[in-house]
Amino acid sequence: MEILRVEDLCKTYGKGENQVRALDHVSFSVNKGEFIAIIGPSGSGKSTLLHILGGVDKPTGGKVYMDGCDVYAQNDEQLAIFRRRQVGLIYQFYNLIPVLNVTENITLPVLMDGRKVNEDRLKELLTTLKLTGRENHLPNQLSGGQQQRVSIGRALMNAPAVVLADEPTGNLDSKNSQEIVELLKLSNKKYEQTLIIITHDERIALQADRILSIEDGRIMRDEVISR
Repeated sequence: MEILRVEDLCKTYGKGENQVRALDHVSFSVNKGEFIAIIGPSGSGKSTLLHILGGVDKPTGGKVYMDGCDVYAQNDEQLAIFRRRQVGLIYQFYNLIPVLNVTENITLPVLMDGRKVNEDRLKELLTTLKLTGRENHLPNQLSGGQQQRVSIGRALMNAPAVVLADEPTGNLDSKNSQEIVELLKLSNKKYEQTLIIITHDERIALQADRILSIEDGRIMRDEVISR
């Protein structure tokens, strides 16, 4: 079943001679529960695409449909709710709130949404992410791998339809990188969440169901790896 559809997506920055086309008529679809890896050289449009899929950056043209909803037909308030409830974003630099502890960072999206924390889900995430016993630790008391686990927990706490990860292992050594990928794959299978990862690591990309290769803002290859 289709969860995400992108139609003729374009994104330009600047005007006239200084105009840069970050995305150039990009179209593809993703089924529920798929694990997609997006690869390509720096400046190819990967992060721009991910931010538009996540409702963070608006396209210049084209459509993004998430679970049948036209994402950018929504007003700003609806778009903010979409970002909190439908999408889980994971970044390379963790983006944790330094004055909040592990539990507070993970539950922040739920609290910002004015909803009650699902304590059973929180406990399950803490266990799965191997953060039990560190609930009250601040980010500066954690290793890089542990901080990235917290950011994954925050992304998964609202049970989003799609998890978007922008170079989630970029700051980690090979051992921690593989552990983070295994955790993301576990959430992909266990919670049936659609997973889209930007990566420069070929080993990570080859673990996906499909690889989208982007160059100069265009999809040059859409390759099925496994079924």
